Amino acid sequence: MSTKEKIVQFMREEAYKPMLKEELVRIFEIADNEVKDFYKLLDTMEKEGTIIKTRNDRYGVPERMNLVVGTLQGHPRGYGFVVPDNKDIKDIFIPSQDLNGALHGDRVVARVISRGFGGKREEGEIIRILERANKTIVGTFEKSKHFGFVIPDDNRISMDVFIPKAEINGAKTNQKVVVEITKWPEKRRNPEGRIIEILGYKGDVGTDILAIIKKYGLTEEFPEKVLREADSIPEEIPEEEINRRLDLRDKNIFTIDGIDAKDLDDAVSIERLENGNFKLGVHIADVTYYVKERSHLDKEALKRGTSVYLVDRVIPMLPRKLSNGVCSLNPGVPRLTLSVFMEIDKYGRVVDHEIVESIIQSKERLVYTDISNLLENNDEELKKRYSHILEDLKAMEELCNILRKKRENRGSIDFDFDEAKIILDENGKPIDIKKAERRIANRIIEEFMLVCNETVAEYMYWSQTPFVYRIHEDPDEEKINEFNKFIHNFGYHLKGIQQIHPKELQNLLKKVEGTKEETVINTLMLRSLKKARYSAEPDSHFGLAARYYCHFTSPIRRYPDLQIHRIIKAFINGELKGGKIEKLKKKLPHVAEQSSIRERIADEAERETEDLKKVEYMSERLGKIYEGIISGVMPFGIFVELDNTIEGLVHISTLVDDYYIYDEFNHSFIGERTKKTYKIGDVVKVKVMKADIDKREIDFIFVE
Repeated sequence: MSTKEKIVQFMREEAYKPMLKEELVRIFEIADNEVKDFYKLLDTMEKEGTIIKTRNDRYGVPERMNLVVGTLQGHPRGYGFVVPDNKDIKDIFIPSQDLNGALHGDRVVARVISRGFGGKREEGEIIRILERANKTIVGTFEKSKHFGFVIPDDNRISMDVFIPKAEINGAKTNQKVVVEITKWPEKRRNPEGRIIEILGYKGDVGTDILAIIKKYGLTEEFPEKVLREADSIPEEIPEEEINRRLDLRDKNIFTIDGIDAKDLDDAVSIERLENGNFKLGVHIADVTYYVKERSHLDKEALKRGTSVYLVDRVIPMLPRKLSNGVCSLNPGVPRLTLSVFMEIDKYGRVVDHEIVESIIQSKERLVYTDISNLLENNDEELKKRYSHILEDLKAMEELCNILRKKRENRGSIDFDFDEAKIILDENGKPIDIKKAERRIANRIIEEFMLVCNETVAEYMYWSQTPFVYRIHEDPDEEKINEFNKFIHNFGYHLKGIQQIHPKELQNLLKKVEGTKEETVINTLMLRSLKKARYSAEPDSHFGLAARYYCHFTSPIRRYPDLQIHRIIKAFINGELKGGKIEKLKKKLPHVAEQSSIRERIADEAERETEDLKKVEYMSERLGKIYEGIISGVMPFGIFVELDNTIEGLVHISTLVDDYYIYDEFNHSFIGERTKKTYKIGDVVKVKVMKADIDKREIDFIFVE
């Protein structure tokens, strides 16, 4: 047990009373020459929020002092919630007058001032800010005679930033800017700042996406030292490296990806064995051969954590020389890979597997649409074009269906949400929005990657080696309870909600398939579940109903995959010895945490660029009439989703043919006189009335 852990354990004891640092030195029998380091450790622990220092310089753990350490989540209306570090504690509501200068994203200490009785949340006040999240803020500049102010783009930061005249630095009204905070807010005073970057006028081509990139702290450019390191990587593979690997260059191996993909991480191969089983090969780019541990490339990749796929560009985790070049499994060129061969029987069980360092030469760069057309429609032209791999593709389809059935039988939850495909012109203007396809070729690759990730995770679990898992914890009983109440309105019911099994949720998804309420039940089910994350500790994956799971198949664009490639290569080559194992144990919790944080940021940025382009698209279509489905009913109005995945609001004030009463239990509005009803799943016609690009909001009205 580390000194840190001993301090926390000691302070959690019932008999403990907050002590001075000198008293702690005596208790822990710290030698004179180590006192300085011990005080430093106490300071670090205090900054982290692991322990708290009181006004009279005594130390204790927050939970024994009626305090909670966590991250503040702001709300556009000015109040906030502290999301505790301790996942066993529920979020704490903070009224706006008790934020005391804290902003969205800050790490804070809150004092609980009222306990949550009768289903109400606990209420608190911020008493300390441990770490500021927003060193810079992106927003719209407004100028007045003697000063200016910036309205943050992130509406969870509900205070404008005051800009003294001397710090305006040439910014003009309605420009998107980056402001650096020079004075943090206090109880009744806004933050102050200086303009450090002008992005362009609001509404100008490219400014909107640039503002989102800056808001989330994404960096498009790589540092010079990282680019130099990437440029020094040779294109040629040394002969001795080829000789030490399994040579698969003559095998029928190919990639299947989207038409726009440039970073090809994975290739596949298949054989039918004499015993009737399949031999599936999943060949993943060996990025770690090029990205050495602790190199500039490696540090930058960990900092980024993931590639970010915005609506109009990719911000890669690795420089393009690697991501689109030497690592990408482009056709007709030799590439270094880590191959997983799995023997799979007719029930989808992996009866044997092998992981090897290899070299491949992809025979084809296939596209999802073509292969789906070939397999689904028996397209004659495509059959001729791909005659040399036709049997392989048919075998892959067969294996895909076996694997999917096996997953389904054990209870794996498959949310089939419609995703948007947004088509932009050369100026970044959205010209079409439609549903993204998820057809047989997509499903083949999906199933093969899932079985590969599971096989690798289970193998490494039993090797008892430090590792990074992809985990999805069981849902909160309370959230499942709420969800169960909601679906009761539609005549559905979940069994065994104290310890819900994914199979029960999967059965519900099957029942609602094709019904009016399908989308809303899918959406609310997803919200009732926890978010999957990375962890250095093994745990199951609830959504996949998998005992072991990891991310192994995308090392070009995800850091956890790159990290576990390193571990696997060291393990299969017998290089994981005592010292190395101890280093990994220390390092991996940080890798998992950093990767989870960066994934969340990437998801938010991707979603926001999509929302922006959807509103932009509809702003050109005011007055147009569409058919849609009621996707949500709230006291203030009715949400309608169009076939192209765009959602807008019909405000209650626009329903003028009657006085409508909100029926919370049945999620509907009922006309008092006419008894006309609007409920979830109803097919309706709407007219586009307004598209507010700043607020990312679309307003509809109903039409007959």
